Amino acid sequence: MKSRTTIKTNKVATKIEMAKSFLSPPGDTIQEHIDFIGMSQAELAERMGRPREKINDLIKGREPITTVTAFQLEKVLDIPASFWLNRETTYRQELYALQQQENYEKQKEWLNKFPINAMRKSGWLPDTKELPVLMDNLLKFFCVASPAEWERIYVDEEVSVAFRISLAHAQNPHAISAWLRKGEMQAKEIDLAPFDKEQFKKTLSEIKELAFLSPPDYIQQLQHICARCGVAVVFTPNLPNAPISGAARWFHHKPIIQLAGRYRTNDHFWFTFFHESAHIILHGKKDIFLENVEGAQTDEAKEKEADTFAENILLSERQLQEIKSVSPLTEDLIHEFARRFRTPAGVIIGRLQHSGVIKFNTGNGCRQKVDLFS
Repeated sequence: MKSRTTIKTNKVATKIEMAKSFLSPPGDTIQEHIDFIGMSQAELAERMGRPREKINDLIKGREPITTVTAFQLEKVLDIPASFWLNRETTYRQELYALQQQENYEKQKEWLNKFPINAMRKSGWLPDTKELPVLMDNLLKFFCVASPAEWERIYVDEEVSVAFRISLAHAQNPHAISAWLRKGEMQAKEIDLAPFDKEQFKKTLSEIKELAFLSPPDYIQQLQHICARCGVAVVFTPNLPNAPISGAARWFHHKPIIQLAGRYRTNDHFWFTFFHESAHIILHGKKDIFLENVEGAQTDEAKEKEADTFAENILLSERQLQEIKSVSPLTEDLIHEFARRFRTPAGVIIGRLQHSGVIKFNTGNGCRQKVDLFS
């Protein structure tokens, strides 16, 4: 017994085929006119200087009316070339629209793998359930002509020039690719100075002080400071099934640090930022780094290097050892160390928990909440 979906799909296909059968190619008008004046296809071919079979293809719609053909028809049939060109354009547009409807039905499975509801709710896609509108806008969102191009860019093992990493083994490549693409779109909206790596490295101490002071507009300040150095910092909310913390890559010759604020605490937020900064400073422009994406390709050596870079900026090993030497460690002492080392108390707690000095349920009151999208 056929499912409702199958029956519906078959009905749509039949409706499209019927609509295609009702389309009238420009050749119908050619045939009507030569019948009216008593001219055969063979004579028309002779007068136009074209092979007879080509004229038949033209009349059946298998061959398009080109500019040259339109002016030949004008001379032979005394009907303006503009008429034939307009007739051809209208026919091809109508035929293309019907062919697209066929493609949409075939590609529906691809579309349904994306978190469409979340993307609509966030305004990334129009608030509609119409398949053609959604499909067109999803393809425009990714700047690709068809799902096949999306596949080549994001999933194929032979990594594309545009992306340079395959999500073939990631659990949810569709949602992850949408999150990454949104970050690229956000980065385009930022007015960036030319990238200056040395200036960016120097600026990280200023950003660490920003992390410690945590003024109400620290998110905007962070974005502005990095833009001065030519680095786009963007904040993109997680999508369902794409629990990614951050990413770093170059896109159209501009470095992007993309953050989701996934864990919503300042220790995770700042560590992720400085970790991604390390990738921009230390690693190649052809690399892309995705944090917490299960199954994605990972360069463990570069990830460890970025971890060490971020740890040393936020709290050096010497500073960590000094804190460890104190017992018992109270929250007041943690805040005192935070003031001395100009680093957030939450970062110190995170490092102590990560190194096993304190339990993961200890000192969490020192952490500050981070909500990038309130």
